[in-house]
Amino acid sequence: MTDLRSQAHRHNERLRRRLDSLVPALLDETGVDAWVLLAREYAEDPVLASMLPAEWLSARRLTVLVLTKDQRFAVTRYPVGDLFPSAWDPEEEPDQWRRLAALLREIDPATIGTGTNPTQAHSDGLTATLRDRLLTELPDDLASRIVSAGELGVRWLETRLPDERAILAQAAAKAHDILRRGLSREAIEPGTTTTDDLVWWYRQTVHDLGLGTWFHPSVSVQRHGAPDSVIRPGDFVHVDFGIVWEGLCTDQQEHAYVLTPGEGDAPEGLRRGITRANRVQDILMSEFVTGRTGNEILASALSAAADEGLDATIYTHSIGVHGHGAGMTIGMWDQQSGVPGAGDHRLQANTAYAIELSNASVVPEWGGARVSFMLEQNGWFDGEACEWLDGRQTELWLI
Repeated sequence: MTDLRSQAHRHNERLRRRLDSLVPALLDETGVDAWVLLAREYAEDPVLASMLPAEWLSARRLTVLVLTKDQRFAVTRYPVGDLFPSAWDPEEEPDQWRRLAALLREIDPATIGTGTNPTQAHSDGLTATLRDRLLTELPDDLASRIVSAGELGVRWLETRLPDERAILAQAAAKAHDILRRGLSREAIEPGTTTTDDLVWWYRQTVHDLGLGTWFHPSVSVQRHGAPDSVIRPGDFVHVDFGIVWEGLCTDQQEHAYVLTPGEGDAPEGLRRGITRANRVQDILMSEFVTGRTGNEILASALSAAADEGLDATIYTHSIGVHGHGAGMTIGMWDQQSGVPGAGDHRLQANTAYAIELSNASVVPEWGGARVSFMLEQNGWFDGEACEWLDGRQTELWLI
């Protein structure tokens, strides 16, 4: 079980480092002089939510954060922890909007960035109501300076500090441990356990360990013959699973084979299939080059895989504060020609990904059946190379 107080302290200190080191550089990069984030309780902008200290589980009333290269303010009745000091005294100025306008007048930014983004929902968190109110309440000369901070929000969410690489590696290792325990006799009684039983075993185990989760796991079976929901000897079992650890998300997929009586290993066709899917991972990660778009990486990787006779489908995404994170997308399972918007985002250093893909292979032992090998592991791009955070599956787990 995690110690919540210690975890909260780590969260707040890491958030302080992120605000101090990332925001000034990202404001310069995106051409935003003052970043204004607004949200009401229960309608939190995802970017604003990622800046709240651990003690703030949601926005309060109308929460307004203002960030410049060298200052941070909360135009709120309360300071937002010790990260955003309050810049509003209701006794002096009862109207919160007038105080925001006065503060922006003092700062006098050339551009005022707000949370709108037509292609990535993570940084499209400014509600229509608050946008209309902001445009109404600000004097015309300030309102005319408003620009989209959509790219700024994406860059904030996707960029990780060096120490966050270690946290993600720990998260991947913990998730691997739970995932692989589930793909064993600890959780599976062949002929009795159903796929839904295993799904709930994962959910219960994560809950009992005091960890978080961001999606409901999935368990499926492929077999030589008609599959049903019971996991049986001879089954090829697939799990898609993730956890939340220290505020960061994992996303992993692995396979196991249930031995039949007298078997000592999985059929050669299944073992070869994993190796071929690993090769697709290698090809994809070799295409990671700073500045390339997700769509460019997708096209190059699919072409290289086809040249080697592989039957690949690639659907890789960013991970971080969100499991399906802000940033670059490399394909979707049903969009193998490219993804408008998120697929046009360019690869940046110090970003993390769920290297998610599948490759179809023929399994002779199953009468030449075409079997899908769906793999997903977590990787880190440092600007030069993409590397695994906690290794990958290269051999089937045997049950």
